[in-house]
Formats: sequence, C-alpha cells, structure tokens
Amino acid sequence: MDLLIKGSTELNKMFAALQNTASGLRHDFGEVEALQHSLRGARDFVAKASARIEESILTDLQLVRPSAGLLTPNVSKTGDGRDEFVLALSGASNFVRGNAHFAISLALRSMGETKIALVYSPIEERLYYAEAGNGAFVFSAYHSERIRVSNLVEPEDLTIAYNTNGIRPVIKGNARETGCPAMDIAWVAAGKFDAFVSDSLDFAEIAAAELIIREAGGKIESDGIDIIATNGKVEL
Repeated sequence: MDLLIKGSTELNKMFAALQNTASGLRHDFGEVEALQHSLRGARDFVAKASARIEESILTDLQLVRPSAGLLTPNVSKTGDGRDEFVLALSGASNFVRGNAHFAISLALRSMGETKIALVYSPIEERLYYAEAGNGAFVFSAYHSERIRVSNLVEPEDLTIAYNTNGIRPVIKGNARETGCPAMDIAWVAAGKFDAFVSDSLDFAEIAAAELIIREAGGKIESDGIDIIATNGKVEL
C-alpha cells in the first residue's frame, strides 16, 4: 500500500481504518447537529454512532492483525492473548452537543505495551500519532511533522487543561476545559498545553495518548484516582 504518513505499514493501515470510519462519523455529526432540540435524542444517536464506530473499524483492523483482541469502553473481545487494539471515542459529550471537538483514540498493544498510537479528529482531519521508540508526530493535509512538549515552567506562563468534577488543585496559569481528554493529552505532547489534570478515565480513552506524550518527551502518571500529564518540567 502507499504510505500516507511517516511510519510503518501497520501504522498506515490503522490510519486508513480511522479515515474510513471517520467519513461515516462526519455524516453522523451533521445529523446530531440537527437534534439539538432534544438532548436525549442526541445522546441516543451518539451512543448508536459510537457502536457503529466499533463495528466499522473492527472490520478494517482485522486486516492489520487478524488474531488481535479488542478493548473499548463497552466491548472486550479476547484475541490471541498477545495483541490488542484499544479503541474509544473521546469527547463524546461534545459530540452530543454538536461540538466538533472530539476524537477517535486507537492504540495497538502487544504483550501489554502500546506500540502504535493514533488520536484523530475527524472534523478537523488532524492526526496525532506515535510508534514506540520513533517519536511523536502530527499529520494534517498530507504534511507530517514531529511534535515535542513545551519547555515552559513558570506558573504564570502555563496553560493547563482540566477534566475534573471536583475541586481543582490551586495552580497558577491559564485553565482550559475542552471535554476531550485524548486530545488534551495530545496537545500537551504538541506543546499547545503544558499539563493536563483529570479524574480517573477509562483506559481505552487514554491508551493512545499515553504513548504519544511519552514519545514527545513528556510524562503521564496515574494513581488510580487522578491522571496527570505534563511536559516533564512542570511539577503539579
């Protein structure tokens, strides 16, 4: 196959699967925008759209590694016990409200370690991706470039993304709440944010972003209660 982005053939096949699924998701997004008079109806529609994502992309992913398992927030499919695809729609609450800031998160894990990671915005058509040991990149309009975390450390210079229901830590800086954790972490990797603080999340939603931020020079930690991703220089 012709390579679309810098990386392995498997990475490109996974990206092609995302693009195939994204075309239908863009149509669904147009439909949900017309349902804003009924929030319940929009939620039901998005739940069905999310299920279609899983069904659609699984068909393509089986061509990448036929014996791999699948993990999503709603589905766990046992495979060969070695390889597993981890898939989630991050920012579903934004999708429900006709907000375009949502992303498909897709990771390939082998023997418990993430090897390939993609976080893709189907509306913006922008992809953040990484392969273990090869750095992190952003791809848009057939242009790929490497990304790295920021170097900012002074509290007043920081921009910090939050995804918390409780009281925020008292940290100086500019606060952001976007509602799309996978993209928030990818933006820390790209230097758009300097840190991300969140309540505990389903692993499927952040599996890909974890590898992307580490390959960009940042770090991410979780104690089972909170998740903190930073540029590796900020102490929260």
